[in-house]
Amino acid sequence: MAKPNYQFQKRQKELQKKKKMEEKRQRKLEKSAAQPGETPDQSPDQGETATKNES
Repeated sequence: MAKPNYQFQKRQKELQKKKKMEEKRQRKLEKSAAQPGETPDQSPDQGETATKNES
């Protein structure tokens, strides 16, 4: 019977963890970037949307 390759399993687990942490970091950056700029940009976005819908 072949021995399990624990190094491969460990590497795969590390890659999955790294990917998950990177996605979490990206979400945090997007969330933090959107919150401060969201309030002032809200009014012009709504105006642009209304203008586009009228055309």
